[in-house]
Amino acid sequence: MQIIAKNLSHLRQLRGLSQEEMAEDLGITRAKQGSYEEGRANPPIPMLIKYADYFKLPIDILLRNDLAKSDEEPSIVVGGNRILFPMAVDKEAADIIEVVPIKATAGYLDGYGDPEYVESLQHMKLPFMPVGKHRAFPIQGDSMLPVRSGSYVVARFLESYDEVKDGKTYILLTSTEGIVYKRAYNRVKKDGTLHLHSDNKLYAPYKVQIKEVLELWEFTCLIDTQEYAEDELNLSSIMNMLRDLKVELAALR
Repeated sequence: MQIIAKNLSHLRQLRGLSQEEMAEDLGITRAKQGSYEEGRANPPIPMLIKYADYFKLPIDILLRNDLAKSDEEPSIVVGGNRILFPMAVDKEAADIIEVVPIKATAGYLDGYGDPEYVESLQHMKLPFMPVGKHRAFPIQGDSMLPVRSGSYVVARFLESYDEVKDGKTYILLTSTEGIVYKRAYNRVKKDGTLHLHSDNKLYAPYKVQIKEVLELWEFTCLIDTQEYAEDELNLSSIMNMLRDLKVELAALR
């Protein structure tokens, strides 16, 4: 069966609708709805647009991803559209944490909505995690010091930008930058943006349009496999103070 046929049947059943009820909502006959779900006919482009609007999903998600691999409808709202999001679950139906390795970060932007990509990620469990869907992301670079490059941020999936709280840190997947870890300030209702700040003040703050944000994850905990040396901690503190002073002096000029 074609992916679109499987998806139409799966999404209808998730809503608890009969073919006749869904056909009536869409203004088509039950027979036509049945032919689309059974793969006997392909929906034309205007009909695909109707389905996308009806389920509030992008057309490419309907056409390319097997949504039947997700038992529920975890999603994120982006620009009025809801993007279904595959999650890994173990045999006891307990949430597990997918780990995105450093080598896989380049492909995450293309694979984040693909259940097969999610299934290929390494898994782990942490017994003290709060309720929610979690994923571990690698940190690269020094923009969020003292969080070091090579450490992992475990973060909880957010369904909406409304959950973003000023001054908290988040993993964001954007269509322009891929994965970033920043301190965020929610200005979506004001100008449609999130303001992103680095803890390392050598990096200037910037704005990202909410329509460019594909995923939002809230910081839960940090995993760092590298031990800090005593002098490194002291040096880090001194460097941070000097950077703050540099920024303040620049502002006075």
